[in-house]
Amino acid sequence: MFLQLLQTDYVALFAIIAFGILLGKVSVKGVSFGLSAVIFVAMFYGYLMNALGYDDFAIPPIIQKIGLLLFIFTIGMQAGPSFFEAFKSQGSKLIILATLSVASGGIVTFLLGWAFDIDFKIAVGLLTGALTSTPGLAAAIESSQSPLASIGYGIAYPFGVIGVILFVKLAPKIFGISVEEAEKRYEQEATADTPELMNKNFIVTNDNIHGKTIGELNIRFMTKANISRVMEPNTESKPPTKETILHKGDLVKAVGTTDALKRVELLLGEVTETKIPRSGLHEIRWFVVSSRNIVGKTLGELDLHNNFLATVTRVRRAGLELSPRPSTRLRFGDKLLVSCTKGNVAGMTELFGDSIKMVETPSFLPVALGIIVGVLLGKLEVPLPGGSSFSLGLTGGVLMAALGLSRLGKTGPVIWHLPSSANALLRQFGLLLFLTPVGVGAGTKLVATISEYGFQLFGIGALITLIPMLIVTIVGHFVFKVNFLSLMGALTGGMTSTPGLSAMDNMTESDAPQVAYATVYPFALVAIIICAQIIGGL
Repeated sequence: MFLQLLQTDYVALFAIIAFGILLGKVSVKGVSFGLSAVIFVAMFYGYLMNALGYDDFAIPPIIQKIGLLLFIFTIGMQAGPSFFEAFKSQGSKLIILATLSVASGGIVTFLLGWAFDIDFKIAVGLLTGALTSTPGLAAAIESSQSPLASIGYGIAYPFGVIGVILFVKLAPKIFGISVEEAEKRYEQEATADTPELMNKNFIVTNDNIHGKTIGELNIRFMTKANISRVMEPNTESKPPTKETILHKGDLVKAVGTTDALKRVELLLGEVTETKIPRSGLHEIRWFVVSSRNIVGKTLGELDLHNNFLATVTRVRRAGLELSPRPSTRLRFGDKLLVSCTKGNVAGMTELFGDSIKMVETPSFLPVALGIIVGVLLGKLEVPLPGGSSFSLGLTGGVLMAALGLSRLGKTGPVIWHLPSSANALLRQFGLLLFLTPVGVGAGTKLVATISEYGFQLFGIGALITLIPMLIVTIVGHFVFKVNFLSLMGALTGGMTSTPGLSAMDNMTESDAPQVAYATVYPFALVAIIICAQIIGGL
C-alpha cells in the first residue's frame, strides 16, 4: 500500500514539495537552500524509485512545463517595469558578462574535450547540460546529427542545476559580500534617476512676473516643479490654475527636486518660512489609479488644471516617488498626490477610480493571455545565414512577452497587471512545479549514468559549470564593479539557470537578480544556441 502511494505521481509531487520546503528551512552556518531544496528531495526520490525497481517512474512532463511557464511569466511581469531602464543604465555590462559566461563555457568545453579525447558530440551535450539549456541541447542534436549530445546533457545537467545553486548561495561568503549592503546600494542606484521630492514656500518678489498668469509663465516647463498652493496676502490659499495671476507679495508653495526648487526661487523670488495654510475649499489627498479608462493616458491628456482645478504634485509608483510631468503616462496602481478644491474631489475619485481593493484583487486573465502570447512568440522562426533558423523557444518567448506586456500596461480592455502578493504566490507555485519533475528525472538516471560512463564526464561537466561562473563573478565584481545582486542575477541568466535564480530570489527581497536575469537571459539563450551549433559541428 505504501509503495503504491510512493509511485502515485500526484502523491509524489506534493510529498516532494512538502519535504523540500521543510529541508529548505534548515540553516547551516547561515546557509540554507530555501525553495531550491525541493530539487534535492526530488533527486533522492527519483533515485529511491529507481533503486526499488520502478524505472519508469516520472512526474508527468506537463507539470514541469506549466511550472516553468508560470515562473518565467511572473518573473517577467515583476521585472518588466524596471527592465528597460536597467538595460539602458547597465545592460551593456550585463550582456558582456553573459557573453563571457557562454564563451568561456564553450572554450572550456573545447579544451577539455580535446585534452581528454572526448567525442565533441558528447562534449556539446556536456556544455548544454552544464548551462542547463534545453534549447541549446536541441541545437546541439540538430548540428551534430547524433543522440550522443543528449547523453552528455544528462550527465552534466544535475551538477549544472546544483552547482549554480551552491555557487550563488556561497558566493557572498566566498567574496565577503553583505547581501544587505548590496540591497541598499541597489536601492540607491535605482533611485538615482528619481531624486527625492521636496516642497518649499516662496514669496513673489520678482517685478517681471507681477500680474502674469501661471500659464503665461509656464512654470512647470521652466522649472520642472509643480505649484500646489497660492495665497494672496490676507486671503485663503487656493489651488492654482493656468489662469491664476501672481502678484508681488503672493505666497507660493512648490513641489519638486532640489534643483527644480532652486529654479523656482530664481523665477519667483525668495524662500520663506511663512506657512500657507489650507483653505476650507482646498484639499490635498492621494488618489489610486484603478480606472481602466485612464490607464495609459498622460497627465497632459487628462488636463486636470482645466477640468478639475487640480494639480498633481507627486506620483508614487512601485515604491518610487516621481515628479509628475504632462508626458507622465499613468499605470494601473499608481498613487497620485493631488491638490484640488473640495468640490472636485468626487469628480477626481470617479476619474481615477481610487479603489485599493480593485488594484489588489488579482485576475488570472493577463497570465493566461500573456502566456499564450509568449508561446506564439517563442515559435516564431528567424532565418539565420547558412539556411538555419533561430527561435526564442517556450521559455524565451514567454519571458519576452511578459517583459513587453508589463511595460505596455494595457491592451484594449486587458490590464497587464498582477498585484505583488499574487505575483509572489504564482511565482513560488510555478517554481515548485518546475523543480520537482526536473529533480525526479535526474535522480532516476543517476546510478545508471555513473555506472556506464564513470565519473570523468561528471568532473568535466562540473568544470564547465564552475569555471565560467568564477570568471564572470571575478570580472563583474572586481573589474565592472556591478552590484553583487545584479551580478548574481546576470550569472544565473547567463547560465540560463531558473533554479539558480530561485536561490537568489530566496536570499533577498530586492528585484535586482530578477531584473538582471531578465536582461541577459534572451541574449544568453541565443549565444548558447550558436555556441552549441559550432561545437556540435566539429
